Amino acid sequence: MNYNKRIKNIPQNLWSLINQIDELKGRWVGGATLNPQALGRLKRSVLVTSTGASTRIEGAKLSDEDIEKMMRGLSMQKFADRDKQEVQGYYELLENVFNSYEKIPFSESTIKHLHRELLKYVEKDKLHRGEYKKIENKVEMIDDAGKSIGVLFDTTPAWLTPKEMQELVEWTREAIGLKEIHPLIIIANFLVEFLNVHPFQDGNGRLSRVLTNLLLLQAGYAYVPYVSHEKLVEDNKADYYLVLRKSQKTLKTEKADITPWLEFFLRIVLTQSQQAIELLSKENIEKLLSPKQLAVWQYLQTVSEATPGEIAKHAKVARPTVSQALDTLLRLKKVERIGQGRTTRYKKI
Repeated sequence: MNYNKRIKNIPQNLWSLINQIDELKGRWVGGATLNPQALGRLKRSVLVTSTGASTRIEGAKLSDEDIEKMMRGLSMQKFADRDKQEVQGYYELLENVFNSYEKIPFSESTIKHLHRELLKYVEKDKLHRGEYKKIENKVEMIDDAGKSIGVLFDTTPAWLTPKEMQELVEWTREAIGLKEIHPLIIIANFLVEFLNVHPFQDGNGRLSRVLTNLLLLQAGYAYVPYVSHEKLVEDNKADYYLVLRKSQKTLKTEKADITPWLEFFLRIVLTQSQQAIELLSKENIEKLLSPKQLAVWQYLQTVSEATPGEIAKHAKVARPTVSQALDTLLRLKKVERIGQGRTTRYKKI
């Protein structure tokens, strides 16, 4: 499959979206420099939101509140076992991806393993967990009541699925390694193709969103666990189906065009990155700083400028910790450095 050919002519407006996303990516400060407790709370909340959104797109009925209760071990009698099983599998798998993405190799065996984990509690899927489909399947559009409202498109025949998945995964892995194509374009191409092949009997949509989180994290988009990608897709579900259909109708023709899907995907990622940066705004920043970082930040708001020594003395924070806190605040664009060497001073922006 010649994927390279179709992604050579990316329209200029899409490059503009990619540049905006990468500018925001550069402004996000990795979790280690912020308050781990606050980020941990944020991550748990995103796990609930993402699980709810991704399973509802496929017709499950549980609200975020229901999922939170379920994860606290409270009884959920009123829901079908299948909904609860799907939610449990998604939550645990996404949590593992958030915590271990650096150690997860991107391969066909990984994709099959993730599928097995996704469906490990779903009784009806026991026989085909982690196995490519053996019979044909179709992509259906699901309404808010969880009912199918029509077939979107026919997928790759079962007998061709192993070959197409092998080609897709090999190209994706090679393209990521070569670094000649922007990772967001590689990821978008992988997703539109994966959903077109629809390699498993069930769970393809949910698995595609787990893989989105994995690939974005591996490409350095470190804010992914703190803003739910799945929720943004759920909020734009009608457009999601529309652009998939529009792009996928062209895939096996001479004029394959993933532009409609690529634009949708980039806009979702841009919104996600904007919301991540919003977490670092003045109103939210105090929730994301450790107590000592916060003491440095609050002291600088009471003076026009100060040396690290003055900050350490008045904020009652050890000098090395002041330096670490100032590095974090500089990267967050909350303070400005004036001068160099022994005369270096800092002031709030």
